[in-house]
Amino acid sequence: MALKKYKPITAGTRWRVGNAYTEITTDKPERSLLEKKKSIAGRNSQGRRVMRYRGGGHRKHYRIIDFKRNKNDIQATVATIEYDPNRTAFIALLHYVDGEKRYIIAPQGLSVGDKVISGEKVAPELGHNLPLKNMPLGTMIHNVELQPNQGGILVRSAGTSAQLNAKEDKYAVLKMPSGELRRVSINCWATVGTVSNSDHQLQSYGKAGRKRWLGVRPRTRGVAMNPVDHPMGGGEGRASGGHPRSRTGKYAKGEKTRKKNKASNKFILVRKNGKKLSNK
Repeated sequence: MALKKYKPITAGTRWRVGNAYTEITTDKPERSLLEKKKSIAGRNSQGRRVMRYRGGGHRKHYRIIDFKRNKNDIQATVATIEYDPNRTAFIALLHYVDGEKRYIIAPQGLSVGDKVISGEKVAPELGHNLPLKNMPLGTMIHNVELQPNQGGILVRSAGTSAQLNAKEDKYAVLKMPSGELRRVSINCWATVGTVSNSDHQLQSYGKAGRKRWLGVRPRTRGVAMNPVDHPMGGGEGRASGGHPRSRTGKYAKGEKTRKKNKASNKFILVRKNGKKLSNK
């Protein structure tokens, strides 16, 4: 992707670094794959606020994404590359030879007119979907299943990819974007390639109003609150607030948050910090 640096003709554009959207081919989504999306603004089913600093923002439609890629051995042609307001990655509209249309997460380098296919025996090429057991070692993948036939739930955000490091009897060893080495069932499926929009993290919104358009309200710092409102609040003058912690008193830095006996520990070989779990 390409970034666009704006001329400082206003205060909002002085620090603005935006997306040039050179890969996007249309601004009109496929209407048959849209659903209504109600803004809940951080409220739960009882209407009570459970997440602070959310609300407002532009109205959106949800794009129905095919994370399972279960139309096996049926070739599809990439019709468009589109922007999705619900995720950081771009999406691609596929036209299958039988007439069906589906959205998928667009991998980096996929363009209009390319052919993609899913299946047990397909070649491990860009945009193809196949089981981990049939992929060569070193393949860069995304949209990875955690359980067979579940649909891809891992490695779906912009610019991310996992690498197939090893294949054991029942498991494949993946190097996740965080650096973690993790076992996943060798019968799980994944898509070949790296997720598109790799420069997403290099964007700069330039002004607070752009965050409001995304539904993010201003966040009040804990040190600016009173002691009754936050553990870091209060003090004479501009007090530092002490050790960083959450509103409920949980330390923000250094404290381990993962349970020692979590069931999925046995699937993790090396954590993202390079250390092995204690139960190994």
